[in-house]
Amino acid sequence: MSEELIKVLFEDDWCLIVCKPNNLIVHHSYYARNIEETSLTDLIREQGWPEACPVHRLDRKTSGLILFAKKAEWVSDFQQLFENGKIEKNYLALLRGHVEEEGEVDSPVKNDRGNYKEALTKFRCLEHFDRDYVIPPYEKQRYSLVEMTPVTGRMHQLRIHANKIAHPIINDPKYGNRHHNHYFQNELGIHELFLHAHRLKFEHPFTSELIELKQPLPDFWKVFLG
Repeated sequence: MSEELIKVLFEDDWCLIVCKPNNLIVHHSYYARNIEETSLTDLIREQGWPEACPVHRLDRKTSGLILFAKKAEWVSDFQQLFENGKIEKNYLALLRGHVEEEGEVDSPVKNDRGNYKEALTKFRCLEHFDRDYVIPPYEKQRYSLVEMTPVTGRMHQLRIHANKIAHPIINDPKYGNRHHNHYFQNELGIHELFLHAHRLKFEHPFTSELIELKQPLPDFWKVFLG
């Protein structure tokens, strides 16, 4: 991983918004305690923001927009946006099967302590695809490009909820379909998770400016989308 891979898309006196590549941890937390590798936070600090701290999280395998406060003392001001439902986060995901036009998943998700917490995800299907991929017992496959919006912020929430409605995210090693994952990896040469945080919108807690950013899909998506 090199510094050139980290794009800074927005910067002011208080925060940064960057694009996290797939397969990079945000920081060394309890969940990543056994991973000895450079984190996104390490790279951001090496690039010139030595006190930068992430305001929220993305899974290691997920790509996309993530907000950093330039100093630890400002993190809570930005986190209140999440706590008060005043920030919009939208993800794009490639799901197995043809998903209905729109809907929501209201299903508890287990936290790190083994306790179930209420979790709500809204989704909207953007496009259906049919592909001539031979994955037994079928010779053709169906997929959907879906925009997913987490109303709550549980760990692995989108991945769990996609699986809950029987439309798992492609290349999800934990909650996905192994037959489709193997096809994408072995036949298409794509190993990355098809989950991307593509839009972030909020009112700046210090300036009251309305911030909205969108980040295009990573290049590997083009192998499937064409």
